[in-house]
Formats: sequence, C-alpha cells, structure tokens
Amino acid sequence: MSNRSRSRRHEDKGFTCINCGLQVPGQSWGTRHRNHCPACLWSRHVDDQPGDRASPCKAPMEPVGIEVRPDGEWAIIHRCTGCGALKANRIAGDDAERALLGLALRPLARPAFPLE
Repeated sequence: MSNRSRSRRHEDKGFTCINCGLQVPGQSWGTRHRNHCPACLWSRHVDDQPGDRASPCKAPMEPVGIEVRPDGEWAIIHRCTGCGALKANRIAGDDAERALLGLALRPLARPAFPLE
C-alpha cells in the first residue's frame, strides 16, 4: 500500500486524542493531514513528512507555540515528548480558538526570561 493510500485511510477514520481522549474526525476544513486534537491541540508523532504516517516514534507531541507564516497562516509548533523533534502543523478550521489564543499568548504570560 502506498504512503498516499495510508494517509487517506488515516484521514478518513479519525483518531482518539492521546491527551484528552476526544474522538477526532479525520478531516477538517483547512487541513489535509489531520494529526492534532482540535480541543487540546496535542498531537502524536506519526509523520516524518506531512501525511506520510511513517514515523516510528508515535509518542505524544505537546503544543508549545504558534508560528505565523508570511502569508498570515497560523501553524502549531509541537515538541515530541519521546524524541524531542519539533514539527509545525497547520491549524484546522475546527481548532478551539481559546486553546490557540492561549498558546499564542503563553510567552507573554510565562516569559522565558525576566522582563525587568
């Protein structure tokens, strides 16, 4: 079976969130390779390249930041709790706005260095 076929099959069936247990649909507006929860934004390290589902790691990936791309599109930065890899995932149309804003504002609420 090709990587493309595996990717389509994964998208169609959805998944259960590894963090909060939500049953997540496999497809959503704004994304072709759904692998994060729209409620808590956690993911699982399933891809080496977007949509290939080829990573052997499979560990939970914590949402740690937001990237704003030059075209204005947002992406969630995930850090793998197993191997430490960093991955960017496009936000999806059904992602919780409050969770996204909380993640975007995290550096202001908890700066990595003193602001004095």
